[in-house]
Amino acid sequence: MPYLGSEDTVRELRRALSNPNVQSDHLRYRNTILKVIRAMSQGVDVSGLFSEMVKACATVDIVQKKLVYVFLCSYATLNPELSLLVINTLRKDCQDPNPMVRSLALRNMTNLRLPSLVEYVEQPLTAGLRDRAACVRRVAVLGWAKLHNLQPNSEIDAAVVNELYSLLRDPDPVVMVNCLRALEEILKEEGGVAINKPITHHLLNRLKECDVWGQCEMLRILQRYRPQSEDELFDILSLLDASLVSPHPQVMAATLSLFLSLCSSLPAVSLAALERVRGPLLAACGSVSREMRFTALCHIQLLLRSVPGLMGAHYKRFFCGYAEPAYIKQRKMQVLVELVNDENVAMLLDELKGYCTDVNTDTAQAAISAIGRIGRSHSDRCLEILTGLLALKQEHITSAVVQTMCDLVWVCPQYSNTVCSALEGCEETLQDSQGRQALLWLLGVYGEQVSGAPYTLEVFIDGVRSEASLGVKMELLTTTMRLFVCRPAETQDMLGRLLHYCIEEETDMCVHDQALLYYHLLHCGIEETRKVLQGRRSDPSLGVLIGRPAEPISQWACSFNTLEALKQCSIETESASRGSPEHFTCDPKSNPDLSVTINCSQAEKVYSDSSADVPPSTAEVPLSLSLSPALSPEEFERLWLQRQPMHADQGAENIEVEEDYVCLKEWVLSTAVPHCSTQSLQAAMQLVNIQTLAFTPPHTLPWRVYLYTHTQHEPSGNTPHCTLILGELLYTGEASQRTVVNKGMCEGDLLRKEGGEKEVKVTLIQQPRDDKALKGFLSILTTVLYTLSSEKN
Repeated sequence: MPYLGSEDTVRELRRALSNPNVQSDHLRYRNTILKVIRAMSQGVDVSGLFSEMVKACATVDIVQKKLVYVFLCSYATLNPELSLLVINTLRKDCQDPNPMVRSLALRNMTNLRLPSLVEYVEQPLTAGLRDRAACVRRVAVLGWAKLHNLQPNSEIDAAVVNELYSLLRDPDPVVMVNCLRALEEILKEEGGVAINKPITHHLLNRLKECDVWGQCEMLRILQRYRPQSEDELFDILSLLDASLVSPHPQVMAATLSLFLSLCSSLPAVSLAALERVRGPLLAACGSVSREMRFTALCHIQLLLRSVPGLMGAHYKRFFCGYAEPAYIKQRKMQVLVELVNDENVAMLLDELKGYCTDVNTDTAQAAISAIGRIGRSHSDRCLEILTGLLALKQEHITSAVVQTMCDLVWVCPQYSNTVCSALEGCEETLQDSQGRQALLWLLGVYGEQVSGAPYTLEVFIDGVRSEASLGVKMELLTTTMRLFVCRPAETQDMLGRLLHYCIEEETDMCVHDQALLYYHLLHCGIEETRKVLQGRRSDPSLGVLIGRPAEPISQWACSFNTLEALKQCSIETESASRGSPEHFTCDPKSNPDLSVTINCSQAEKVYSDSSADVPPSTAEVPLSLSLSPALSPEEFERLWLQRQPMHADQGAENIEVEEDYVCLKEWVLSTAVPHCSTQSLQAAMQLVNIQTLAFTPPHTLPWRVYLYTHTQHEPSGNTPHCTLILGELLYTGEASQRTVVNKGMCEGDLLRKEGGEKEVKVTLIQQPRDDKALKGFLSILTTVLYTLSSEKN
């Protein structure tokens, strides 16, 4: 045969198809048709053979029919008039005694995709719905969906819809599933197929008869149904129980998604369902298919957001295999960080240390980052590993370690001395811009602790003309300014050279403007410069509670078993890891309702009876506390520092009010609380949906705790009002000699009290202002503190 695309190819094939001798020999005729299909698949334009191929479809040879129909469906849109010639043959085949021929004819009649042929196709499709052969009914059902897709604006035939609904009880399970798909397509504008109680129970009873994808389709559609009673709900859950542990991950995921949809108001049942799917998910993580493993890992990360300890006993199942692709290794490392605790931290760190020298640089850097996130709660061993990796003098490893150390001291400044001592000499290995920016940031913030910081900066400044990275230049400016403030004698000359270059010679306007800003800032005096460049830092004595509270299942349930789960869990999305010894999470079964509504009047009654020093409640405020949306330690610190200076030095009054926020100070007689364990305090706060972010170790003075929550209440039946409350508990151990002027926020009464006893100072900042919600929260917090104090005593 001549080369592809030549006209001789089409001419030779036409001559062969028109040759009577070839037509009389069925084998030669079929082989010639096969050559046409081969040429078509190789890109040759054989549309000129359409009329010859139409003639070839009039045969009893099923193989030949299939080949011809493939050709006709491919070129029908290019030859709509000649396509009419094949309709008679197709309609005739729809009456053939052989069900295979009938189904083949129906399928290809709808695959022609020509609006002009719709009137010829409707009658055979209607007859096909009542055909005695299941394979014909399967094709006919989907054929109606294809017709509707071809003419989406046409009027829906109610008789056809009723016929499709009746076929939901067809004895063939494939016909039943195809009816669901067809009705979904045809009734798309009306919300899809109508799911009522009889249809729901019929589909559930026949669920096991369907194949894997049929079961998934049925389970997806059943999510629209809402049981009419609790008994009906548990009947449905009983029918689904076997599918929840199906060996097919697709069925298991679809079933769990339906479980979570039905049990949205029953968190205890949802948690039990998550426990049930642990085995199938672990099995999917060991699947031969890489795609299946990756998907299972992403869905496990979703589950861990609500049940952090779900996979804790099976952490070894997430160790990386040597031959696994990088994206699976990185995902497994994210899961391992979620599962770390006191018992397994040593083994996990040893495992992650081995990944740090992986041949894939992305995997190695992800392992180093994972060690850094664990280091926020297990610092000594992690810093030892990170420091040892610097000795390898590998460019990508050094860069990742410096960036990780930068992140670590940002969250945990108490590790700055160890980090600074490890930085000596690493600038020679760093080549990438991100690593150099991280090193410069560390030198700027902690330059007074690094003896060779000015000499390291001088190397960067000498090479600034050849520096290609804009980020490095801007970071170099800021770092040199910061170092000049704390070590002026050593950096004055190099700062002058750097500013001169950036102002006079630099072509990038961002660098030029930043240098000009610093130049004018220096003219304002060293004290003003210090205020701008050296803001308030976190107290190194505070330990950050790593992680976030367990999220309600409803926050991610709609993403389960969808592509959204794969997009949500990206590399390095979490700024903190869960599972540290400081982060205590209550057993979900003991507190299934994560949005507990608390009546403040009841809470106030508890502590007003236990201590006469606490002011009684004046009004009942229906109040709800919530941990969502979560607040990161960085965001908390930013908000706290924004508001704190505004009222830090103002009088003795305990309430400072601005237009958009309110600050309240109270003293609580609860001296035993600072001696409680961190776990007890965290558990007690989370029980009432208050999240603790940072703490001072017990028996340390001054003792501090930082916390936050979201409040919501409905004043007089109006629209719910939501606020954010930030709080600080402070205990100095000194007796309070003061007279408190306690202005009620709603009333004007005064309460005077002579101090003299050791108390915990409570500082609350609320935004936006809601006096009743703030007072209700204070009542709840005070109740928790008195309860802890009484238990400790």
